[in-house]
Amino acid sequence: MNKLLVSALMALALAACSQEVKQESKEAAQAVASDTAAAASDAGAAVGEAKASAEAAAKEAVDAAKQAGSDAVDKVKEAADDATDATKQAAEATKNVADDAVKATKEAADDAVAAAKEAADKAKEAAK
Repeated sequence: MNKLLVSALMALALAACSQEVKQESKEAAQAVASDTAAAASDAGAAVGEAKASAEAAAKEAVDAAKQAGSDAVDKVKEAADDATDATKQAAEATKNVADDAVKATKEAADDAVAAAKEAADKAKEAAK
């Protein structure tokens, strides 16, 4: 009977232990599930922040590229305007030089004609 009583007590103790182990296992599983959910939530938030940061960086890069392009266009326009001005100035200077050359040539021709006329007049007088 002692054996039967000891066996019954052992069975009751084992059943009690089994319930306690089940409860602790359940609590541990719930803690792991809670920690996993929190980690997933944190990861989701981190991904969202990373996405927002990447979008902001991309927008800044696009804005910077647009500004650089605009600045380059402005510089090219300035260079073109400067080149146009320089070309106009060179054309004006060339025209002035050509005008001066024409004037000088005309004056030299007029002087040559006058000198020839004077020489012809002197030759006529000398022939008389």
